[in-house]
Amino acid sequence: MSTLNWFKKAIIYQVFIDRFHGFEKTENQPEFLGGNLNGVIKKLDYLLNLGVNVLWLSPFYETTNYHGYHITDFKKVDPHFGAEEDLKELINKAHSRGLKVIADFVPNHCAVQHPFFKDAYHNKKSKYSDWFIFEKWPEEYRSFLNFKELPKLNLNNKSTRDYMIDVADYWMSKGLDGFRIDHAIGPSHRFWKVFRKKMKKRYPKAVFIGEVWAQGLDKSLYKTTGLKNKRLKRKFGMSQEEIQLEYYGELDGVLDFKLNSILVEATRKEVDLLLNKKLESKIKEHFQKVPSDYIMVTFLDNHDMDRFLLHCKGNIKVLLDAFELLLSLDRPVVIYNGTENCRYNLTPVDGANPGSDLSVRAPFDWDAINEEFSEGLRNLIKKYRNRNSQ
Repeated sequence: MSTLNWFKKAIIYQVFIDRFHGFEKTENQPEFLGGNLNGVIKKLDYLLNLGVNVLWLSPFYETTNYHGYHITDFKKVDPHFGAEEDLKELINKAHSRGLKVIADFVPNHCAVQHPFFKDAYHNKKSKYSDWFIFEKWPEEYRSFLNFKELPKLNLNNKSTRDYMIDVADYWMSKGLDGFRIDHAIGPSHRFWKVFRKKMKKRYPKAVFIGEVWAQGLDKSLYKTTGLKNKRLKRKFGMSQEEIQLEYYGELDGVLDFKLNSILVEATRKEVDLLLNKKLESKIKEHFQKVPSDYIMVTFLDNHDMDRFLLHCKGNIKVLLDAFELLLSLDRPVVIYNGTENCRYNLTPVDGANPGSDLSVRAPFDWDAINEEFSEGLRNLIKKYRNRNSQ
């Protein structure tokens, strides 16, 4: 029996910690609003009632930004989110309710304010100089895509690689059930092979799911990734579907951005998501390319992209149909926090304007939950999943 059976039909709830519960400010600004781990603890029963059985936490590590991805210490919980004891309490209370907990793991880069990078930047002979990729010290270095405030870690350096795997081990030892791995295309395939071997030896039942997303990636940024055959990709291009399969045997699975784009396209064309044979055929063809032991995690939206309800033009029935389609596929399904509010961004997220993603990261309005939608979603989860069998 697979050690990952618990995850294969999971109902995953993506919590954006700073914007979920416990915040004092409600104005949607690019700053810490106050959401925290204790706030998540207080809503565990709510999530259980919705039908959730896996909780996905946004990064809780010490950071300079509200979203948590600009990390300054990989082994500390940021005080804005609470303390390590709060994390342990959250994991324990979730487990006591039958909820698994996975967390964002961000191995590819850190913030420019991280002490390791600051030392390497100011001292050419720093012991951390090889932890980063300086093309011309100190001003020219590789980063997460073209975001210079996020220097890329040199994970082909054994010391750096060992450190990041130790970070993963540190947090897994606190009781986590796995990771959603941010920007998994950044580190090399060599890194993932070593990571998998070491982590699976210690945590055989843990799940490691990658954010393998390169749709629309400019060719000039390929060098910042660990993708295979970059020269050929520059010449002939690459498909999202192909790069998702590139990590088979290294990660347990990936977030299925290809399926997401198929559903977005169909919704924009106002196709009936449940009765359209062409759509059904396209989805079937997509999954025929996927090995049976490679987990495709399905989702409608997340913190980096438009709310799916925007594509539905605000039609809640279409949104429920989309969730029913995902549930019918018998694969893990992600619900991004705030879906219950049935609010959505009226202006599309623009990748060239990082600030535009604020519109899909609004603080959760606990007074504006759409009970009709929530009840519909609960009923669909009951129809397609039996939580007690997970």
